Amino acid sequence: YSFIGLPAKTLLRVSGELVEIVTNGVVTETHEGNPLDFIEQFQARFKVALRPGMPRFCGGLAGYFGYDTVRHIERKLAGSAPKDDLGLPEIQLLVTEELAVIDNLSGKLYLIVYADPSQPEAFAKARQRLKELRVMLRRSVDVPVTTGSVRTEAIRDFSKEDYLAAVAKAHEYVMAGDLMQVQIGQRIRKPYVDSPLSLYRSLRSLNPSPYMYYYNFGDMQIVGASPEILVRNETSPAGERKVTLRPIAGTRPRGSTPERDAELAVELLADPKEIAEHVMLIDLARNDIGRIAETGSVKVTDRMVIEKYSHVQHIVSNVEGRLKQNLSNLDVLRATFPAGTLTGAPKVRAMEVIDELEPVKRGIYGGACGYLSFGGEMDVAIAIRTGVIKDGNLYVQAAAGIVADSIAEMEWQETENKARAVLRAAEQVQDGLDGEI
Repeated sequence: YSFIGLPAKTLLRVSGELVEIVTNGVVTETHEGNPLDFIEQFQARFKVALRPGMPRFCGGLAGYFGYDTVRHIERKLAGSAPKDDLGLPEIQLLVTEELAVIDNLSGKLYLIVYADPSQPEAFAKARQRLKELRVMLRRSVDVPVTTGSVRTEAIRDFSKEDYLAAVAKAHEYVMAGDLMQVQIGQRIRKPYVDSPLSLYRSLRSLNPSPYMYYYNFGDMQIVGASPEILVRNETSPAGERKVTLRPIAGTRPRGSTPERDAELAVELLADPKEIAEHVMLIDLARNDIGRIAETGSVKVTDRMVIEKYSHVQHIVSNVEGRLKQNLSNLDVLRATFPAGTLTGAPKVRAMEVIDELEPVKRGIYGGACGYLSFGGEMDVAIAIRTGVIKDGNLYVQAAAGIVADSIAEMEWQETENKARAVLRAAEQVQDGLDGEI
């Protein structure tokens, strides 16, 4: 499916323990306390009855949970974040009550409008709104052409020398037995004044991925092409609720020829360091799902397969379990957030080391982008291969896993490879896009 949300009237915005509900640009409610508890209560305000055969997302909360959401889950980490130089809200969720859904298999387009059963004439008003949207669909639209601007240089907030020093320190922790693995990242800044939507168009063309997303929050935009589920919670026609994690760990660049590409894939699967790291993260995923799944239901359905993307190829596995009765989407999020593939293991100690060694707050990077539906389902991707556009700059972040066998120079290069797709998409926009992309 492709989900296109119409402009939302209402936004949930979280900074620290302050939750603001913004309606038509005006703060209409404020709440203090754990924001995840409030979001759970807020979802209960919406009552839906889904008909069989409807798309899995028919409205709900769509947006992001930044990496620092974890400080509301693991209270040990509260107050330990590095400096916050961007000042982004930790969580922003658009209340999506009107959307268009494209079924990419059947080619069908669904127009969906939420009708609040507590409001008089809500159903009649929703039907009228659907008629208006159908009229809008008949209007022709010109595909935008971006004439281009000027290519700008990427600036690294973490110099290579400082990054290598951080890797060396992380390696000391690993060798001392303090950690099995920790993900150390860097952030790259690129001046960017072109259209954020054009960046999304370019990224779709260059790096098609299982999760493509574009969010416009007014003063900042998010553009992403994530290959990795954080967690998916879906209900089968029989009513069984399945939770899925799909850990990705182990990376090589794409080859310049099909033969070289295949050689690199074989090399990746034969690398003891990469395999050990991946097996550890499978175990971490099984442990996370095991906290919320029925006993005996957790299983690995795909083990160490290669998935290829525009600039890199990864080792990927799939872990599933049946969700226990009476657990909510927020319970699932609390159990799995953030992904072990973006932190390390043991998870809490790895996050403490990340706070110590990374120079700036991660913000959205390493968190999650996706939706929590009114119907109780959830699908969120890990916020990687993702750009944040704010105040005339594009910010891209990437990390590498530090283990006992790590070579600092190779870890630096891995972060560069992972960041390349978004940076290359920005360059393509700056060079100019035609209407075919």
